[in-house]
Amino acid sequence: MSVKTFDPTGWTLETALLMKGSRTVSVCIPCKNEAETIGDLVRLIEPTLLGTLVDELIVLDDGSTDGTGEIAEEAGATVVHVDWIHFFHGVAKGKGNALWSSLLASKGDIVVWIDGDITSFTTDWIVRLVMPLLIDAEVGLVKASYERPSHLGGGGRTTELVARPLLSMFFPEIADMQQPLAGEFAGRRSMMEAIPFSTGWGVEIGMIIDMFTKFGAGALAQVDLGVRLHRHHKLETLAIQAAEVAATVLSRTPNPPTPASVPPTLRRKTGDPIELNLGQRPPANTLPKLGVIPQSPDDVRK
Repeated sequence: MSVKTFDPTGWTLETALLMKGSRTVSVCIPCKNEAETIGDLVRLIEPTLLGTLVDELIVLDDGSTDGTGEIAEEAGATVVHVDWIHFFHGVAKGKGNALWSSLLASKGDIVVWIDGDITSFTTDWIVRLVMPLLIDAEVGLVKASYERPSHLGGGGRTTELVARPLLSMFFPEIADMQQPLAGEFAGRRSMMEAIPFSTGWGVEIGMIIDMFTKFGAGALAQVDLGVRLHRHHKLETLAIQAAEVAATVLSRTPNPPTPASVPPTLRRKTGDPIELNLGQRPPANTLPKLGVIPQSPDDVRK
């Protein structure tokens, strides 16, 4: 058994619109201090897709201090501040918390997530991520696959050194997924709301394992997006990411080993401990619906 791989040849916006029918699509961009890239990203999506294939475009502002939210709103996105989600469901932190928050804040039958620091984005990406969900009713999660040119910095170090080896050992049925940690993916709301979200860097790997465990390998798919360029993380950050990815996989294996330290920590070569973000948000379909989205962080606090 292997992950479904879709060939996007011939897929266009017109094709997707014909397949869409009455279904709705949300695009969510979780951001923290992405002022340099978020405006251009929103301006690429807003003119051609918003109001056609895309029914809502949400930027989830995860506590930015550089004006990310204001730039995104000026460019045409609906900005949701993470404090609003925290007001109802308690405070958490991390990439997974931002993804989970954007799921709660959006309404589309299909949700597409895009990282806010992408510099190689084209609107075809959204078409390609949505199409498998329009074509195949069994599919619940579509991950991007792409080329990361080595002469432009490459990427995928955590995938090749941590995620893929662990998937091969413990979840071989889905180990052929090319980019299990891809930040670009789309999901069917009815299925995405049925799984928990890890709050830290383990969110993507936990998501595919939970989708596989709950719905079977047929619920997972991948599609080629071409070339991906983005800002690269420093090695020190990748060490934390790798530890959280590994811990998330091991927490989902039968009879997982017990961490030597509680809470689990990563120890630097200096000996300084870094506490890992291994929290988890519950399935969204177990929670009450949210109210009207406030327009600013100040509105959340009122």
